[in-house]
Amino acid sequence: MDTRQWRDTIAAAQDGDRRALDELVEGWLPLVYNIVGRALNGHADVDDVVQETMLRAVDNLGSLRDPDSFRSWLVAIAMRQIRDRARRRTPARLDESAASGAADFAELTVLRLQLEGQRREVAEAVRWLDDEDRQLLSLWWLEVAGELTRRELAAAVGISRQHAAVRVQRMKERLETSRGIVRALDGACPDLRELTARWTGRPDSVWRKRLARHIRGCGYCGDTRESVVPPERLLVGIALVPVPVGFTLSLALGGKTAAAAGATVASVSWSAKVLSALTQPVVAATAGATIVAGGAYVVTQAPDAPPPRVAVSPTAASTHRPPPVADTPAVSPSPSTSPSATPTKTVRYGSVVDAVDRAPDPDTPPAALPHRPETGVTSTGGAHAVLNHRGDGVTLTGKGYVLVRWQISPQYRAGGLVMPSWTGLRGELFHVASGGGRRMDDPVSATDSTATGMGNSTVGYTVLPAGTQQMWQNEYFYLDGSVTLTVNERGADYGLSVFPSSWDAAEKDITTGPDQGVKRYGLVRDTGKDDTPVPQYVTRSTPADTATVAQESRVSAP
Repeated sequence: MDTRQWRDTIAAAQDGDRRALDELVEGWLPLVYNIVGRALNGHADVDDVVQETMLRAVDNLGSLRDPDSFRSWLVAIAMRQIRDRARRRTPARLDESAASGAADFAELTVLRLQLEGQRREVAEAVRWLDDEDRQLLSLWWLEVAGELTRRELAAAVGISRQHAAVRVQRMKERLETSRGIVRALDGACPDLRELTARWTGRPDSVWRKRLARHIRGCGYCGDTRESVVPPERLLVGIALVPVPVGFTLSLALGGKTAAAAGATVASVSWSAKVLSALTQPVVAATAGATIVAGGAYVVTQAPDAPPPRVAVSPTAASTHRPPPVADTPAVSPSPSTSPSATPTKTVRYGSVVDAVDRAPDPDTPPAALPHRPETGVTSTGGAHAVLNHRGDGVTLTGKGYVLVRWQISPQYRAGGLVMPSWTGLRGELFHVASGGGRRMDDPVSATDSTATGMGNSTVGYTVLPAGTQQMWQNEYFYLDGSVTLTVNERGADYGLSVFPSSWDAAEKDITTGPDQGVKRYGLVRDTGKDDTPVPQYVTRSTPADTATVAQESRVSAP
């Protein structure tokens, strides 16, 4: 969820627009519910903490100076309420069964998202984590899903990004231990049955240590029969858990109605204005929720909401397409159709780069790069456009070559990568060559064998959607017309540098081989004809959300 898309709504809500405030609460309640629900594992206090978070956000919205920081501001409020709730708890630990039979968040995740296999295992393993780890997991889960950035995660916890990386890594290790416990308890080890004879069935840290100790020394429980998929890859395909039907967020403060609360803070004109506005009768219906005002929000999930797109990627070091993960069958997006195409005219040019290839040997020189006509390309970003954030884009116009240089930053945030897209194409666009000295999955360290341009075993890997062509450091394209390139950063940190280039620069880059000390030659894809590949994520349309451009788009000739 990109805060920048909400800038106008936030500003209107700050001005006292009741409808904008309705929309703001409706849109951001699921994020808060998921953070609190996972952090408290569905405890009965979840509703209270969510309500207090949203009330504080509503009450203090007028003090927010930068609408673009709304998401990080809201998440920080949620985490403060979670920590305040922990401090208010009595020394005698509350019985987690006090939820009166309500499903915990792990169970809710499994049931409402119909998870199976290793995704179900990850969700159930959450039960075994301590409170502090669950709080961090609630943020990291959303980071992997692209709902938060690593900067926002660190700010919410109140630590530096470097410290956050260490904390996340330790939490992941305990999550892996918990996954092993879930697998073992589903098994038939006779020694484990004897060990758990006195266990009440409620996960806690004492039994986690006992069971982990047993698993480490047990040949039966420690024998993993299937390949264990890293949690990052599993979490990428798990969407936000829908807010339960009937969940009510009552805008009451200290037992008072919103109107009364507004009267008590009449000295703060904005707070009084928006809180009193919420008591006015109104019912607003949207595709995803029903909002009932008059002091309460009742949010329900649309029954026909489309399932989330599942993205499973090969590991970063892979140079060929691996077998699909059993838990996640690959989803092939529907081909996009060209607005300019008609049922009787389906002339196509080029082919789509939509299959993972095997990396050529570093010592294999590239084929000759055909020289297409050049009159020059202009860019709305100038000679060097830097695209670092979701929604950043640049429009290119002319006839000539364009260089797109990749910069992936797994040390800040690893996880599932949402590819950039080319939209509003007029004319033709070809993917002509790859260079820059290496593919992004090439090794990059002489001392760390796990390190590639996509990450390493310590910080995690940036992973691609299934079937995505592995990028090289430099990717060259040929444009005859105009097109907009947009970064859709969501699950992992990456940036693009975009340069109007030339045939001479591309030819020099891809033919600079290992003799000069770089890792490999480049790769030529251009045949000089209209069967040269076009980019994977390209369309002649301009969708509201560029991240929805189909991976296997077919681009008709103009």
